[in-house]
Amino acid sequence: MECRTTSTTSNRRRAGFTLTEFLVAVGLSSIILGAAAQLTFFTGRSFASLFNYTDLDLYSRNALDTMSRDIRQAQYVTNATSTSVTFQDWDNTPLQYSWDPNALTLSRIKAGQNQVLLVNCVYLNFALYQRNPVGGTYDQYPAATPGTCKLVQVTWVCARQILGFNVNTESVQSARFVIRKE
Repeated sequence: MECRTTSTTSNRRRAGFTLTEFLVAVGLSSIILGAAAQLTFFTGRSFASLFNYTDLDLYSRNALDTMSRDIRQAQYVTNATSTSVTFQDWDNTPLQYSWDPNALTLSRIKAGQNQVLLVNCVYLNFALYQRNPVGGTYDQYPAATPGTCKLVQVTWVCARQILGFNVNTESVQSARFVIRKE
């Protein structure tokens, strides 16, 4: 005959977790899931920043190309402020580049057609210069009037919001264009 001893306490111990084991498991799971959530959030924000940077860079390069072509072919400057500049174009029609600080856009206006070159442009400044350089430097003398302008400098900054945070995703763009017709 074979006898076995059975105990109710050993069956209870095998039945499940104790309260301490359960609390340790929940604590470790919370830490691991929290770290995974933070990593996912950081990765998503990084990808959004990279996408915005490349998108704004594309707009900036296209705007620089268009402005470079137009300004170099213009005859002369007819009117200028820090946010707008108007040229007499090669075909004797006015050509204007204007920044709207409310809409945050840079527009090219010619023959009544408004073409938006930049969006999300938070800062833009036009400056007029003469062609002759300041002695011993690479700078030019500022133009006293639009009629004495031979060189136009434009500087801008574009930014977008990413997940509710205002992030500059495009560095300052600055270029100087020489009017070649005069």
